Amino acid sequence: MANRIYQALPTTIFTVMSGLAQERGAINLGQGFPDEPGPEAVRRQAADAVLSGNNQYPPMRGIAELRQAAARHYQRFQGLGFDWRTEVTVTSGATEALAAAFLALIEPGDEVVLFQPVYDSYLPMVRRAGGAPRLVRLEPPDFRLDPARLQAAFSDRTRLVVLNNPLNPAATVAPEADLALLAELCVRHDVIAVCDEVWEQVVFAPRRHLPLMGFPGMRERTVKIGSAGKMFALTGWKVGFLCAAPPLTEVLAKAHQFLTFTTPPNLQAAVAWGLDNSADWFATMPAALAQSRDLLSCALRREGFRVLESHGTYFLNVDLAASGVAENDMAFCLRAVNEAGVAAIPVSAFYEQAPVTNVVRLCFAKRDETLEEGARRLAKARELSLRASRAGLNT
Repeated sequence: MANRIYQALPTTIFTVMSGLAQERGAINLGQGFPDEPGPEAVRRQAADAVLSGNNQYPPMRGIAELRQAAARHYQRFQGLGFDWRTEVTVTSGATEALAAAFLALIEPGDEVVLFQPVYDSYLPMVRRAGGAPRLVRLEPPDFRLDPARLQAAFSDRTRLVVLNNPLNPAATVAPEADLALLAELCVRHDVIAVCDEVWEQVVFAPRRHLPLMGFPGMRERTVKIGSAGKMFALTGWKVGFLCAAPPLTEVLAKAHQFLTFTTPPNLQAAVAWGLDNSADWFATMPAALAQSRDLLSCALRREGFRVLESHGTYFLNVDLAASGVAENDMAFCLRAVNEAGVAAIPVSAFYEQAPVTNVVRLCFAKRDETLEEGARRLAKARELSLRASRAGLNT
């Protein structure tokens, strides 16, 4: 018999929508990958390392050069001091880092606080590790923490809280007050925070990313997860970082060694070089993405859509109900890809309980012409939906 947790899982919404986009020849504004190939200098470092560098097993915790570079990077950008020898582990992407954290830190029956909308890999991984999810609902348009809901989710059995900040799919950056409240509850209940901060470099002015690890009492009880794929817009590289105090790192590394064990050495070498030599990229990349965000936002507003604020990530969201669209987000997304030739993601797919049914996520890490055409096709989908509503066909 198959494992019941995985057997019961549906096909991920990203696979469904990207598959439909490919079948229909549609513009794909659903899955979060950029059109541009990423910084050439970093890619050249990876190519050179294949030919002239080591291609055998690198150290299980990652090559020293990358662990050192990651420690320097977080000191420069976030004021966090890590001992690269005892507090930094390289993983094969952030998803593997999350799996290692859950497997290493959850005992069967432990309660784990998570926030809806929740990235789709969290719940099955937590359950496979034996954890019992406690879901805290965040509401659009601002997706802020509600103090009463948050406090009600913590109990004597709470072992972990999982925070995605900046938040996919909401495209929000947690404000200082929300993080301070969460930190206070973690300290009070002796809870470990697993912080998925893969979008930490993709934050738009005037917002700034504040790591939960930097709050009082959190340095020794936080697992910080980063992603070179998101930092450098190289989503296929799957190079991640696990950063935590030595007692946590010891057990995290033990879980990691029996998942992927290690990560391609040429990619590690290239990321190490990139972290130390990409100041211009880290300065200009968010500004360029903000321009793409604004282009798509303006185009959608011209077409009658209500666009929610996007503070970070590659994404922005559209409120269908406020845009006059009566059908739910899944129905609209299916209509958009099948009838208008543009793929999007229904945000209800990120809710397990009492789902939001009227918000659609779009990826703006695309070329200008793609975004303009995507907006036109979404306008067509909106018009088709409105016609169906007037004819009494929407459900």
